[in-house]
Amino acid sequence: MSDFSEELIRPTTEDEQGEKCVSSGTGMCFPWLQKHIETIATGGKQEKDFAQTTSACLSFIQEALLKHQWQKAAEYMHSYLQILEDSDSNKRQVAPEIIWRLGSEILYYHPNSSVETFNTFADRMKNIGVMNYLKVLHSSAYIVCLLSFGPWLCNGCELRWWASQPLQISLQHALYLLHHGMLEDANRNLSQAETWRYGEKSSSQEVLINLIQAYKGLLQYYTWSKKKMELSQLDKEDYAFNAESQTLLNHSWKTSVNLCALIQTPGVWDPFVKSYVEMLEFYGDRDGAREVLTNYAYDEKFPSNPNAHVYLYSFLKREKAPREKLLRVLKILYQIVPSHKLMLEFHRLLRKSEKEEHRKLALEVLFGILDFAGCTKNITAWKYLAKYLRQTLMGNHLAWVQEQWNSRKNWWPGFHFSYFWARNDWKDDNALACEKALVAGMLLGKSSRYFRYISKQDHQVLKKKIKQMKKSVKKYSIVNPGL
Repeated sequence: MSDFSEELIRPTTEDEQGEKCVSSGTGMCFPWLQKHIETIATGGKQEKDFAQTTSACLSFIQEALLKHQWQKAAEYMHSYLQILEDSDSNKRQVAPEIIWRLGSEILYYHPNSSVETFNTFADRMKNIGVMNYLKVLHSSAYIVCLLSFGPWLCNGCELRWWASQPLQISLQHALYLLHHGMLEDANRNLSQAETWRYGEKSSSQEVLINLIQAYKGLLQYYTWSKKKMELSQLDKEDYAFNAESQTLLNHSWKTSVNLCALIQTPGVWDPFVKSYVEMLEFYGDRDGAREVLTNYAYDEKFPSNPNAHVYLYSFLKREKAPREKLLRVLKILYQIVPSHKLMLEFHRLLRKSEKEEHRKLALEVLFGILDFAGCTKNITAWKYLAKYLRQTLMGNHLAWVQEQWNSRKNWWPGFHFSYFWARNDWKDDNALACEKALVAGMLLGKSSRYFRYISKQDHQVLKKKIKQMKKSVKKYSIVNPGL
């Protein structure tokens, strides 16, 4: 761990050298750490034993991380490393994971950190994982338990965790390298992790291996994308075109092999699914792409994922699928995320439908979008609602509007149509304010504060629009219909 320590720990000042301090083991002193340790007391007596010290260090590290004090966190981390020698086997066994998670976070943000430092730290943590696995595997207690009672009574979960730890570290290490644009190093790291095998392969280990292979596939997809771009710039009659086409095909085969296993495992695998589907579409396997996306969206084993339905909808739209198919996909997305940006498109499809239930749902969708604070300034949604309210009331469907409004009349006036929002909206966006005022007038009548404020504004450009707004409110308001 010296690389981690020496790279990050600041030298002590002369003033600090004279103070009572805790030695780091590398000739460095931390007087402030000694003071912290001395404040730990139990029953009025100072406790400086091993467990109290490491526990204190862990608390101080967590506090430093929360405050983004990376230098201080690194210094505390140096002292916390002694946990690896703890006499408590349980603490000693979970320590490497804690050290890895905290240490990698510190090295990621520390101003003096480098890729080389991170690499050294990751490699050493992988080795600690291997050593701990072998210690558990060959410990006398484990062997006695195995021989006497059978493997089902041994701590198999603990053993499997140690077997998986180097895989987890390798994967996170590769992601760090990817973040720094070191694609070849990341790929090499993943290839090494892919060959890691110790003991019987558990289900969690299998998922990790699939994930590692999938990230390799993602790197191969990146290469494939670059090759595809180069290919598009070549003449199809050129000899180089055929050679590049074959290279591209080879890359796609490798990528699909690495991605396929993961996307069949229940989980959220958006970037992997998108990459795989793009390649299937490129080579004309639209049936295969449709099957992958349909399973990803509808298979009950997979967690609910809005993006899965977005990808399926986009694919069906590219295929020019019938409106009914598109509506089915968007309806499920609406149930998951009523405020999704595709809901405006869902509304447009619904209002064009000849089915009355679809046209009624089109109104519900607009109200649903505007229930969310993030959509209050969406001028398109307000335009659609103002227009569709008029259209719905002209079609003698007052009951549709009342059904939606009854559940909102107690909170929408304050949420959307207060005097404060009238002033604020008019100042920020005149067009938005006019659309909202029209909706406010139709739903609340001419007494609406929002409507009254906007209707009194003297604006030369919007004068005609405000006049039309007043007429529409007088004609279509659900408060006093026909007055």
